[in-house]
Amino acid sequence: MHMADALISPTVGITMLAVSGGLLGLSVKKIQREMDDRMIPLMGVMGAFVFAAQMINFTIPGTGSSGHIGGGLLLAAVLGPWGAFMAIASVLLVQALFFADGGLLAWGCNLFNMGFFPCFIAYPLIYRFFVKENPSRRRIFWGSLLGVVMALQLGAFSVVLETLFSGRTELSFGSFILLMQPIHLAIGIVEGLVTGSVLSFLLQAGPELLTAPTKGKKQPAKKILLTLALLTAFTGGILSLYASEYPDGLEWSIQGITGSTELEDGTGVLEQQLGAMQQKTAFLPDYSFPDAEEKAGVGTSVSGILGGSITLLLIAVAGKLALYWKKQSRKAGYGMEK
Repeated sequence: MHMADALISPTVGITMLAVSGGLLGLSVKKIQREMDDRMIPLMGVMGAFVFAAQMINFTIPGTGSSGHIGGGLLLAAVLGPWGAFMAIASVLLVQALFFADGGLLAWGCNLFNMGFFPCFIAYPLIYRFFVKENPSRRRIFWGSLLGVVMALQLGAFSVVLETLFSGRTELSFGSFILLMQPIHLAIGIVEGLVTGSVLSFLLQAGPELLTAPTKGKKQPAKKILLTLALLTAFTGGILSLYASEYPDGLEWSIQGITGSTELEDGTGVLEQQLGAMQQKTAFLPDYSFPDAEEKAGVGTSVSGILGGSITLLLIAVAGKLALYWKKQSRKAGYGMEK
C-alpha cells in the first residue's frame, strides 16, 4: 500500500509529512523514557525483518492482485507502539530513498497509513484487548487477525481520502473505495495469520518479549536475535525471489478504474525535484539492478539483504542517538541544579 507521489498533491503531502513527523518526534521522546540500549538490537532486527517480509507479495486467489504485510502490528506487539512507529518509519524511509518504493512526498502519507493505524489504534484497542497480560496462542491469533484487518481497513480508507483531498479526479471516491476496502480485507486476513504465526513463535522462543512491559524489559537472548537475523536474511535473500508478480492491492484498485497501475507524475516543481532526488538515491529501483533483466533474481536477493541491513543500521543509530540525547539532557539538568 505504498503510495507514489503521483497520487497526492503537494499540499496533502506536506500536511501529512508534518503530521507523521510530529508523531515520529513524539515517539522518539517516548522511547527515551521507556527504553534502554538493551532493546536497540531487537528494534533493529525486527525492523529489518519487516523490511524483508514486505518484499514478499502473496497472491490473492481469484483477483489478479497481491498483497504484502505491513508489519506495524507485529512491531507494536514486540516493541510497543512508540518503538514500532519509529521502526516502520525507518523501513519506509529506506524503501523510498534506496529502492524507489513509495514516493518521498508521499512518505508522510505512507507512514500515517501503515504506521499510525496499527501502532496507535489497532494495537491498543484490539490486540491488547484480546491478549491482555497473559498471552496465549489463541489470544494472539484473534488479536493479530482482527487488529491487522482493522488497521488495513483504516489505512486503505485513508489512502482514498488522501487522493480525494488531492483532487485526483481519475480516482472517483465511490469506485476507489469499493475496490480498495474488499481487496485489503483479503490482504489483512493473510497478514493477520502471518503476524499471529510470528508472534506465536516468539511466545514460545522468548515469552518475555510479549509479556514484560516495554520499560525494563529484559534484553532478548542472543539466540533469539540470531534466529530473527537468520530468518530475515532467508526471507529477504531467498523467499523474496518467489514474490507474486501481480499488482498489489493499491495498484490493482487503480488499474480497475484507470486501466493502468500508475497515474501520470505531477508536473509541479516540488514533485519534479523530489522525483529527481529519488532517481539519484535509489541505487536499486524496484529492488533490482537498473537495466539488468537477466540478473533480476540476483538484484532481488541483494536488495533484500542490503535493505534489511541498512534498516537495522538506521534504527540502531537512531536509537543510540535518542538515548545519547537523553543522557546529555540529564547531565545538563544536573549541571544547572548545581
